[in-house]
Amino acid sequence: MLISKMAAEGGGKEMNEIKTQFTTREGVYKLLTHSEYSRPNRVPFNSQGSNPVKVSFVNVNDQSGNGDRICFNVGRELYFYIYKGVRKAADLSKPIDKRIYKGTQPTCHDFNHLTATAESVSLLVGFSAGQVQLIDPIKKETSKLFNEERLIDKSRVTCVKWVPGSESLFLVSHASGNMYLYNVEHTCGTTAPHYQLLKQGENYSVHTCKSKSTRNPLLKWTVGEGALNEFAFSPDGKFLACVSQDGFLRVFNFDAVELHGIMKSYFGGLLCVCWSPDGKYIVAGGEDDLVTVWSFLDCRVIARGHGHKSWVSVVAFDHYTTSVEESDPMEFSGSDEDFQDQMIHFGRDRANSTQSRLSKRNSTDSRPVSVTYRFGSVGQDTQLCLWDLTEDILFPHLPLSRTRTHTNVMNATSPPAGATIITNTSSNTTNGNNSGANTPGINSLSTALPRSNSLPHSASTTTANNTNKGGGGIGSGIMDSAIATGVSKFATLSLHDRKERHHEKDHKRNHSMGHISSKSSDKLNLLTKTKMDPAKTLGTLLCPRMEDVPLLEPLICKKIAHERLTVLIFLEDCLVTACQEGFICTWARPGKVGLLSSQNQASSPSGTVV
Repeated sequence: MLISKMAAEGGGKEMNEIKTQFTTREGVYKLLTHSEYSRPNRVPFNSQGSNPVKVSFVNVNDQSGNGDRICFNVGRELYFYIYKGVRKAADLSKPIDKRIYKGTQPTCHDFNHLTATAESVSLLVGFSAGQVQLIDPIKKETSKLFNEERLIDKSRVTCVKWVPGSESLFLVSHASGNMYLYNVEHTCGTTAPHYQLLKQGENYSVHTCKSKSTRNPLLKWTVGEGALNEFAFSPDGKFLACVSQDGFLRVFNFDAVELHGIMKSYFGGLLCVCWSPDGKYIVAGGEDDLVTVWSFLDCRVIARGHGHKSWVSVVAFDHYTTSVEESDPMEFSGSDEDFQDQMIHFGRDRANSTQSRLSKRNSTDSRPVSVTYRFGSVGQDTQLCLWDLTEDILFPHLPLSRTRTHTNVMNATSPPAGATIITNTSSNTTNGNNSGANTPGINSLSTALPRSNSLPHSASTTTANNTNKGGGGIGSGIMDSAIATGVSKFATLSLHDRKERHHEKDHKRNHSMGHISSKSSDKLNLLTKTKMDPAKTLGTLLCPRMEDVPLLEPLICKKIAHERLTVLIFLEDCLVTACQEGFICTWARPGKVGLLSSQNQASSPSGTVV
């Protein structure tokens, strides 16, 4: 409707033009039309009444060097291909596996990255009727079907993911608002399961399955009201972020089965969620057309982003473009202004080195490290937005900062004494209450970041602090191994009015700043004890008013499809999007267009999307 209105006002032609490239500070991203994946006939899919197209990736470590595999669903069909990315054109005539389902449709899927080999992969597929299937598309086998008789849950599967670090445990969420923990080694009963309460809190409860012998599901989570639309594990696998149709983000300690923090959307349901590479920030999107950035450490909203004209369907961090600035050791004898004028190296590393450098931010013996987080979003408005989360948004009151930020903010109302200095301290406390403040993924993670939005990591060999009140033993028994987590505490940030903003040459747009309240995040515990009435949350820590937090503007906001977008995945050489018509598009990063792809692009019509 918004696009039609703009067309009537004379701007329709430009607004409705499909973009095939866009430019950021890194360079030009280009759509590779010959690297497009779809159904073999390339005919647009009639998407009315069907479930969203989803995409999963896995690398099988093939000796040929082409080990990437892609799985996607379109309507009743499920496809499994070799993914050639920016290197070669897609060959749609040779799917490794293709399945057509009757009476139900695939809704989501996830590979087990731990067990994947060139000869075998384990793929979980969730369905609209509530079942979950375990298949091997390389061997073309179907090993197991869970919830086959729909005795556990009759509603649509909304999200399915392997538990990070486990070869057998997986988690499934449903439109009923329930989540279930399964073990592939166990069977489901022939009768409806009976449950026993394990833990209960504000708008959530966790039950164990009562049976003489161990059977699925191992646990049943009931979270919020309405559908549980998506969940995401933290990079270290210890925490779980859930977004629901009631508009709440809830973050749980997965092992301890305890609530860590909550957030409320500005209005409407939340549809998608993701973690930053270091586990310090969570981004959620939904029916308020916004992207909301939430601090895991402070348990509060730190920014919102407005660029979409309709519901936001996917959010994802770009692990490969997260930028790290390092300043020289503190050997400086001059004014702070002179120091800030010095050159600071600005480099972009691959995801694994970025992860390592992010951990430096919490080390007391390293040089100062400044981070710019890149994340993206796609929505039902057919637009792709890219966002930068910079130091001036994360820590706007670093007094006389010795690192250069991308947006200078003048503070005309509050004295310098009002600023709060970040403190980095290590703690080995075994108090269960304090363990919730641990940042998931701050310790260096030896495994490389994955090629999809699910974050599988092998368990660390170091044992984590595992003393959790009221549920540590249960959680420890469920997980295959403990994952070590570092402890980093931040002082409460006090934020005040922003009256001016300055433009930087290296950015097309600035971040607009609003009045920010100075309420302490310590009030979260008090808020969780009160009834979470959505009408009463606006203006509180759960849901600040628009003028109370910084408002981000997108670096780019481009219309890239004819139908609503349902996929956004950042890979090393490219980013991948998909729309409801069933077209999976590859966008080459700057300088990453392969030779064959370049030749194919030269012979194809420009400015078109097949």
